[in-house]
Amino acid sequence: MHVQHLLLHDFRSYGDVDVKLEPGVTAFVGRNGQGKTNLVEAVDYLSRLASHRVASDAPLIRAGAPQALVRAVVVKDGRAATLEVELNPGKANRARINRSPLQRPREILGLVRTVVFSPEDLTLVKGDPSDRRKFLDDLLVLRSPRMAAVRSDYERVLKQRNSLLKTARGRGAGGENLLSTLEVWNTHLVQFGAEILHQRLDLVASLQPYVGTAYAAVARGASRDDAHIAYKPSFELPRGDGGADGTVPSIASLAEVLNLELESRRRDELDRGVTLVGPHRDDLTLTLGNGDLELPVKGYASHGESWSFALALKLASYELLRSEGDDPILILDDVFAELDAGRREQLAEMVAGAEQVLITAAVAEDVPPALSGARFRVQEGTVTRVD
Repeated sequence: MHVQHLLLHDFRSYGDVDVKLEPGVTAFVGRNGQGKTNLVEAVDYLSRLASHRVASDAPLIRAGAPQALVRAVVVKDGRAATLEVELNPGKANRARINRSPLQRPREILGLVRTVVFSPEDLTLVKGDPSDRRKFLDDLLVLRSPRMAAVRSDYERVLKQRNSLLKTARGRGAGGENLLSTLEVWNTHLVQFGAEILHQRLDLVASLQPYVGTAYAAVARGASRDDAHIAYKPSFELPRGDGGADGTVPSIASLAEVLNLELESRRRDELDRGVTLVGPHRDDLTLTLGNGDLELPVKGYASHGESWSFALALKLASYELLRSEGDDPILILDDVFAELDAGRREQLAEMVAGAEQVLITAAVAEDVPPALSGARFRVQEGTVTRVD
């Protein structure tokens, strides 16, 4: 899979830009603030319908413009398709495939798969649980695009349920009259929440071997047994009975336990006016070491170890997706400036064989020799091929 052609209109700093790409390595080189990251951000947007830099679409639309357009010709198995998303502030976005409109933009998910390495990845290690939940859920959607709808449904139900709990809390004892309505929302929360939990648990189990291998590759002197990830739920889970190897609980058993947990925490939830259990309260734990010496990365790891772990999570994501289908498009966004020479070379060697690698760098010398390929100079919104 690779992007053959990228066209942007009123996206970020670009009024109009049209770039022809090819398989292999492409580097966009330019000083900070010239627009190089905006190019790879647009490719990633087609993969996730979200930016790896900002939480909403508003900053993606050029100041003063009524809308923005991202269009790309994507080649997969020798066949080309034109994908485009129109970003409309204050209104619903629109998506098209080969000029044919889709009912919902999320129907485009899965047609482009990207894995992004960027300085923001350090939040996976040092940030809040929400950063790690987002990492898992974004990867879930890349593995199975239908999970975007499940995720959206869960967030909608959670919002409605929290609103009801706040209303009941405000009415005090009179809020008990709302419990019949709460049961309806419980049913929906359990339905969507159990599926998310099952998929996350299966993902973590599948990802763990790749994390160990990737960490050993990018951290000096480390072995594949040094890096560990584990799912940390907001309540005690049932024993595994639904995974391929029997280690992951089934959706049915997770739904049963989640429903019981909601019932047992009802009084606490009514007192606090918020949903206290479910996948929105979970975390992904990251640890280094073996046995009794295993310690959480956050708070104990050095800056270099933290960076290595963040890189390992992304490399593991790439290898997992690659094992299950087409090569994802790799995006290395200003990441080499954050790494020492040794880690640069190690990372370059691991990704050099990808079908398409898109790199941004402030100076050409930051790009390791192992990732030689097409070069573009990005300066004041102009993108010029220089090789």
